Amino acid sequence: MKTIAIAGTFDSKGKEFQYIKDIIEALGLNTFTIHTGVFEPIFKPDVSNYEIAEAVGMDMGEISAKKDRALATEVLAKGMEKLVPQLYEQGKFDGIISLGGSGGTSIVTPGMRALPIGVPKVMVSTVAAGDVSVYVGSSDIFMYPSIVDVAGLNSISTKIFTNAALAIAGMVKFENTQRVESKPLIAASMFGVTTPCVNEARAYLEDQGYEVLIFHATGTGGKAMESLISSGHIEGVLDITTTEWCDELVGGNMAAGDKRLEAAGQNNVPQVVSTGALDMVNFGAIDTVPSKFNGRNFYKHNPTVTLMRTTAEENKQLGMIIAEKLNKAKSPTALMLPLKGVSLLDVEGQVFYGPEEDKILFDTLRENVDKNIVELIELDYDINDKNFAIAAAKKLLELIKNN
Repeated sequence: MKTIAIAGTFDSKGKEFQYIKDIIEALGLNTFTIHTGVFEPIFKPDVSNYEIAEAVGMDMGEISAKKDRALATEVLAKGMEKLVPQLYEQGKFDGIISLGGSGGTSIVTPGMRALPIGVPKVMVSTVAAGDVSVYVGSSDIFMYPSIVDVAGLNSISTKIFTNAALAIAGMVKFENTQRVESKPLIAASMFGVTTPCVNEARAYLEDQGYEVLIFHATGTGGKAMESLISSGHIEGVLDITTTEWCDELVGGNMAAGDKRLEAAGQNNVPQVVSTGALDMVNFGAIDTVPSKFNGRNFYKHNPTVTLMRTTAEENKQLGMIIAEKLNKAKSPTALMLPLKGVSLLDVEGQVFYGPEEDKILFDTLRENVDKNIVELIELDYDINDKNFAIAAAKKLLELIKNN
């Protein structure tokens, strides 16, 4: 019989957790309870808060005596991050659910993030309707808005809690057991403006017996890709779309952090890298663009996404960053430059066509890439030309074979 872990503050929200526990058990599933509160729980859990603290070498009694909420939250979050994946490996549960406000969410989600992708994870939270990237990271946590506070059983909360319990039960009980043919995996980065390139390369690689996992270069996508590369499951990386560095540098809303472009090089995974969509920074709706950028070249991609053309100086800085990252690579690495444009918008006749900006980007890369570490390949095509896509795919296969 499948088991669902229920994790949360059973001291302050014991009735709410008992409610979903009863629903799940009524559906014929077992429950496994983990108490993440500071004080005594309303019902006896399978895993106590003392055990969570002990996982990171701390004493819960001493922590509760200090009455320091921030300290307690930090210790419990770190303990959950360490203990939850261990409990899963021991076969204690098949999926996990929690309820909470910002505090409860920040305690449980580190443990959820530490679980493998595909393990059902449901977080009912008061902060689920906002920016949840800090809680979800690059994982597959299902964040469910609680609508009302997780504080009591009422006509709204009981409906939300019931739906959440049914959701996790369905995820666990009706798990897809159909087996997909196992193939070596390639990770690829894509944006709307580099889609033709990546689709062409993907088709070629799939014909050669590979499965291509495509990550949308929206910040979260880049983080997820880097994480999966580090996990050791990827044979090669086709990092066509490095645009997330534009947002990291300039202040757009799709940055992937300063570790982007490191995982493949540091984990001996062959990589082909290009300059896809380095012509743009991403913002939200046009009226959300910071006033300091007034006068820049903008393109309204859709009502909620505004693109801003990168300048010559920004392209120089981007070239320096990418060269620095690739020069640290310990894996076979090739950098491919599309000399006629880095995106669908950066070709002659389009709104971001910028031969001067591209020249500075390419010149900076030529001057700063260590040719003893990185193979520099220049092609007289734009990035979405079929010839560029196939060349990139073939080069990656060559690097994988020679590795």
